Amino acid sequence: MQYPWHLYLMGAMYIVAGIIHFIKPQMYMRIMPRYLPAHKPLVYLSGLAEIFLGFLLFFPETKDLAIYGIILMLLVFLLVHFYMLSSKKAGADIPKWALILRIPLQFFLMYWAWFYLQF
Repeated sequence: MQYPWHLYLMGAMYIVAGIIHFIKPQMYMRIMPRYLPAHKPLVYLSGLAEIFLGFLLFFPETKDLAIYGIILMLLVFLLVHFYMLSSKKAGADIPKWALILRIPLQFFLMYWAWFYLQF
């Protein structure tokens, strides 16, 4: 079965997002919850995970593994999104309404990934 174009879009989206972790790590370290240790290594690790999982989406043999990994990763990233709601400083000057909208967006991204298990 041929992959839909939007599955490739999803893979590319995660690869680009992961690369940004290496280009602008300070942006991500600023929003890391204080209770997590080793912020910079975690930023790089999450960037590597996004790149790796994005590439795995492109191959039929690894697509399902990538999907489960993406869903798990997005669940873990919810920690950051809730932390950003905890204070103005943690929110990185992003408007509160945008921070609130990011929560359902995470669940939409999880559903979008889960949708591709049928292919």
